[in-house]
Amino acid sequence: MKLKLNQKQKVTIYIGLSFILAALIIWIAFGAEIFTKTQVMVEKTDELFGTKYKEFENKFVLGLDYTAAFSFAILIISLMIAFFQRTKKEKEL
Repeated sequence: MKLKLNQKQKVTIYIGLSFILAALIIWIAFGAEIFTKTQVMVEKTDELFGTKYKEFENKFVLGLDYTAAFSFAILIISLMIAFFQRTKKEKEL
C-alpha cells in the first residue's frame, strides 16, 4: 500500500519532523541524559580550610524522557493535522 500525500500534508509532516529533529539536537546539547534532572551535584572548595565538599545546585538538565514525550506529542499532532488536510478525492477512497 503506497501512501499518497498532497502538498499540504507533506509540508505538515516535514514541519513535524523538523520539530522532532530540533528536540533531539537540544537534548544532545544538554548532555544526552536519560532522565531529566533539576539538581546537579557540584564539588566546591571551602575557602577557609581548603577542603572539598559536594553540594547540590539547582540546574535543569533536559532528559530523554521529556524529549521523547515532546516528540511523541508532535508526531500525534502532525499526523492528526495531516489526516484532516485530505482532499475530497482522497476521502472517497
